Amino acid sequence: MDILKIQKAQLQGQVRLSGAKNSGLKLLTASVLTDEPVEIYNAPNGLLDMQVHIKMLNKMGKTCEEGDRFLKITENNINPELLWDERSIRNSLLILGTLTTRFGEGKVPLPGGCKLGDRKYDLHVMILEQMGAKVWEEEGYLCTKANGRLKGGDIHLSMRSTGATENAILCASLAEGVTTVWNPHIRPEIIDLITMLNKMGAKIKVYGQKCIVIEGVKKLNGVKHSVIPDNMEALTWAIGAVVTNGDVEILDFPFEHLEVPLVHLRESGMQFYRGDNSLIVRGGEAYPIDISTGPYPGINSDMQPLFAVFGAVSKGESRIIDLRFPGRYGYAEELAKMGMDYQIDGDLLKIHGGNPLTGATVKALDLRAGIALVLAGLTADGETTIENAWQIGRGYENLHNKLKGLGVNI
Repeated sequence: MDILKIQKAQLQGQVRLSGAKNSGLKLLTASVLTDEPVEIYNAPNGLLDMQVHIKMLNKMGKTCEEGDRFLKITENNINPELLWDERSIRNSLLILGTLTTRFGEGKVPLPGGCKLGDRKYDLHVMILEQMGAKVWEEEGYLCTKANGRLKGGDIHLSMRSTGATENAILCASLAEGVTTVWNPHIRPEIIDLITMLNKMGAKIKVYGQKCIVIEGVKKLNGVKHSVIPDNMEALTWAIGAVVTNGDVEILDFPFEHLEVPLVHLRESGMQFYRGDNSLIVRGGEAYPIDISTGPYPGINSDMQPLFAVFGAVSKGESRIIDLRFPGRYGYAEELAKMGMDYQIDGDLLKIHGGNPLTGATVKALDLRAGIALVLAGLTADGETTIENAWQIGRGYENLHNKLKGLGVNI
C-alpha cells in the first residue's frame, strides 16, 4: 500500500477493534522465553509489524501457524542470532533481551520503527549491562554476551519508558534473584505482557507507577492468551465519527484504557453512549482542544496527531504540547497542505481551526501521522492522496475493509 486515495465521507456503521499492536508484538517476543507452545488469540496478524515479527521468529527457529485472529508458536531448534536483512522493527531490542536472559547471548539487527525524536536504545543497553551482560554493536547488529544467567538487582529508569520497562521485565523473568524496576511506565500493554508471563510461571508483582518486582525463575511454560483490544484504533474511530459528523458503534471498546482521552473528548464536543461492550459515537461538534501528552493514564504521544485533526476542524485555537517527544509535529506541515493553519511556538503546537480542508497529495511520515491524514481526508473536499501509506498498515489491520464497511470510498 504505497499510495492511498480517499474522499470525503461520513463514517456510518459498526466496526470491531483488532488486537492491540503494541501488545501483540510484545507477546510474540515473550514466546522466545519458552520452548513450549504459545497460543495467542485475538492476534492482529494482518499488521505489517506483526508480519515482520512472525518472520523474525521463523528465522530464529520458531514455527508460527497463523489462523483467523489466532497464532500458534512452537519451537524446533532456536538460534540466539537473528540474522536479518529486511526491514527491522524496534521490537528487536526486546528480542535481544529475551535471547540474552534465556541463552546468555544474543544478536539482533539494530532497531527500526518510527523515528521519533531521540529514540535511542541507551536504556536497553543499561538494563542488560546492569544485569551482567556485555553489549556491543557489530556491522549493523546489536550483540550481547553474559557469563551464565543474568543477575537481578535494582534497575532505576531515568524516564518512564515503555520499551525499557518491557525489556527489564522480560530480562528479569529468567534472571537469577529478584529484580526491582523503579519508575516504570505502567500501561495496558505492559499489564497484558505481565499477565501472560505470570500465566507462563513468572513471578511478577506490580506496585503501581512506583515499581515492579520480578522474582526470576529457571523456566517458563507454554500458555494460551488473548490480546487486549487496540486503544489507538478505538480512539481513531471515535474521533473519526466526530470530525465526519458520523454515527459509529465501536465493538470491544477498551473503556478502562481510555478514560482520560474520553473525558477530554466529551468536554470538547464528542457525543457518545456506552453499550454493553461498545462505544457509540453520534457525531457532535468539535470544540478546540488543549492537551499535553504524558504517561498513562494520560494522553500518550501516539494520540496527539489524532487530536490535531480534531483541532483542525474545530472553530478556534487548539494547543498541543508533547512532553514525551518534544516537537513531534512533522505531520502538521502535511496537514497544512490540506489547509490547516498552524504555528509552532517552542515545543507548543498551535492550531487555528475551522478552515475548510481540501484534498491534496500528502505523505505519511510515520504510522500515527498517516492515520491522521486519513481522518483529515475524510473531512476534506475533493480527493486526498496519501503517499508512503504502507506506514499505516504497520498499526491498522484490514483498514480498507473497515473503512469500506463504514461507507468510505477508498
